Amino acid sequence: MNILLGLALLLMLVDIVTAEAGGWASAQFVVGAVALIPLAFVIGEATERLAEHTGPVVGGLLNATMGNAPELMVSLFAVAGGLFTVVRASLVGSVVSNLLLVLGTSMVFAPRGRVTRSSVVGALGQVAFAVVLFAGMAVHYGWRQSGQQASGFDLPLCAILLVLYVVVTARSVRAAVLEQRKNREAADAEEPSWSVRKGLLYLVLATAATVVVTHVVTDTIEAFAKSSGLGLFFTSAVVVALVGNAAEHGGAVVVAARGNRDLALEISLSSSAQVAVFVLPVVALLSATFDPLPMAFEPVEIISLAIAVALPALVLGRGLSSRVRGGILLVGYVVLAGFYFVAG
Repeated sequence: MNILLGLALLLMLVDIVTAEAGGWASAQFVVGAVALIPLAFVIGEATERLAEHTGPVVGGLLNATMGNAPELMVSLFAVAGGLFTVVRASLVGSVVSNLLLVLGTSMVFAPRGRVTRSSVVGALGQVAFAVVLFAGMAVHYGWRQSGQQASGFDLPLCAILLVLYVVVTARSVRAAVLEQRKNREAADAEEPSWSVRKGLLYLVLATAATVVVTHVVTDTIEAFAKSSGLGLFFTSAVVVALVGNAAEHGGAVVVAARGNRDLALEISLSSSAQVAVFVLPVVALLSATFDPLPMAFEPVEIISLAIAVALPALVLGRGLSSRVRGGILLVGYVVLAGFYFVAG
């Protein structure tokens, strides 16, 4: 664990020195992306150990929160730089990748079994409600280009989403804590291998390093998109979304491969709901204080969000996780990534 964290910090320093030296923007982007890989393992390990104390629901929420903190920072940095298309596309891409790529990969690596339907319904329900409001915002803007001024219509709807997230999350955490306490008392479970303090320490260190790396990555988005020929929209919706969420994505896959299916699925579901109902509204509300973010979503973004909600709902409708069902979600993500490339 210490070796992985040390490797990530070394790559982070290389990225910072390269950035200070100037030039090599594409190299900075790639080094930053590689630095997030060992951080993914550290965050995954720390989250799994903390989940031994809290249960999968709170553990998944904790992983999603730590994993989305860098994404929140990246979005605010991008808003300050006037990269509105990058912000909207990357956050939409984050929701889509969580619900299709990460959830699908977790189901492929995790053992076959039942899933907690209440968690699936709760997360997908929140995202679906957000999609409806986002579609309303897009219609309000008339599907126009994103370089316009923000509308006063955005902030009240973002506030509604934020209140919804706080209420639903508080109820879920309260119920999960009570259930975990009963289960531990009934099963006389063994003492967790890590203390809460140790788990939080590794989680905070890895998250802080991720914030620094993603800041450097944000500064090189446009240069990478141009030099790679992928286009800014595809780079934002796919590459930036994956890089910004690499830590939590990797964490979900790691715990799935270890057989902890419930925690892996909770990570992807919690993260998707948190981005749609918390991160996006917070970015919009905070940006209003310095450079308001127009919530003028493109048709391809709204449609892809709707598909990303509908497909897991159909796949997990019977409350069963399997490799075949996970593969269906992965195919769905590849198809949507292709649409992003064409749209870009």
